[in-house]
Amino acid sequence: MKYVDTAIVFQEIPDEVTMAINISNCPIHCPGCHSPYLQFDNGTTLDAQAIDSILEPYKELITCVCLMGGDATPQEVADLAAYIKSTYPNIRTAWYSGRQEPAAELMDKNYYDYVKVGPYIEAKGPLNSPTTNQRLYRINDDNSRTDITDRFWQKRN
Repeated sequence: MKYVDTAIVFQEIPDEVTMAINISNCPIHCPGCHSPYLQFDNGTTLDAQAIDSILEPYKELITCVCLMGGDATPQEVADLAAYIKSTYPNIRTAWYSGRQEPAAELMDKNYYDYVKVGPYIEAKGPLNSPTTNQRLYRINDDNSRTDITDRFWQKRN
């Protein structure tokens, strides 16, 4: 598994200061994808050593790590999320998957605090559109899910 780039973001996970790590080799190939460069097998190996070098300078500033993609190797993504949880216990973890429904055993609090599911469908819009097919779930301690997608929608008076 490889990653192409990282960024500290404020809109991917509500109420979190998030280090987004963009994973390459996406097998989903959504028409209208906002990051088509991630469809190719390019970048730098993403393993525990890479995670440490990415997070160490920011570990006191961020509250969440979001692994963006990795649908070609979902168990590797989950294993890295588990590593982050054990090594950086004050940092929450998230996974953005383009699958409509990732394997149930991966939607687990041992791996993630948040999981976004669903391919991008241009006609339905992204997460900030009330018509989106994508969903962001908070994973509860009992592994149930709470849909928090509406947190992206602006309230209108």
